[in-house]
Amino acid sequence: MKISFSSLNSILIPYSEPQIVENQFAKFSNILLEKHTKTSIKNMEFERIIKHIRRKVSLTEHEEATLVAKLKKRTYLKGQYIVQGGDVSKYQTFILSGKVRTFYLDDNGNEHIIAFGIEEWWVGDICSFTTQTPAEFNTQCLENTTVLQLSYNDMEQLYEEIPQFERYFRLIVQKAYGNMSKRIVRNHSMSAKERYLLFIDTYPEIVHRVPQYMIASYLGITKEFLSNIRKQITDEAKN
Repeated sequence: MKISFSSLNSILIPYSEPQIVENQFAKFSNILLEKHTKTSIKNMEFERIIKHIRRKVSLTEHEEATLVAKLKKRTYLKGQYIVQGGDVSKYQTFILSGKVRTFYLDDNGNEHIIAFGIEEWWVGDICSFTTQTPAEFNTQCLENTTVLQLSYNDMEQLYEEIPQFERYFRLIVQKAYGNMSKRIVRNHSMSAKERYLLFIDTYPEIVHRVPQYMIASYLGITKEFLSNIRKQITDEAKN
């Protein structure tokens, strides 16, 4: 049986009116564009964490693809907890946008901030995550915060499959431990004013993004004391 071109054309495009074909093509193009845009945005988000990893270790394209396949994106609203004291920390969390605070409550219900977190920082209760035991700390979003997360099982699998990724995280934890050790020493050897000046010099990107009373909590002083320190610094600058 011989099929003419016109017959074949009618099979491929049942409704061959120009306007209908044009509309179908436009609709199909919009779908492809939307899919491409979403994929590009997603790739940009993953590229951010990949670039962060590349600063410390080198991964092959296959290893990067393996890692990306396990990443889960999530957006928390302001005030929501990434992990709450008493719960087991289920994820390691990398911030794409937003900011958080990590704190604990003493027996009197007073909050003590031990850390802040902003873009391209890993946050959470590392002890709870690595031991899969209830967290002692709370990690709360100070604004709407978008993150990438890895579950405990996925992290363990990545450590097995990608030794360089395990090395990357070891370097992250070592740096965090070093900073925490230095902070403990400074709390005993430096005045509150010296610690505040060091804080604003070390974390200029945080100073104007969190309330002063939270910075006071981080420094282990009252907000009134911090206000006096700030006033003293301002007066000294005028003289």
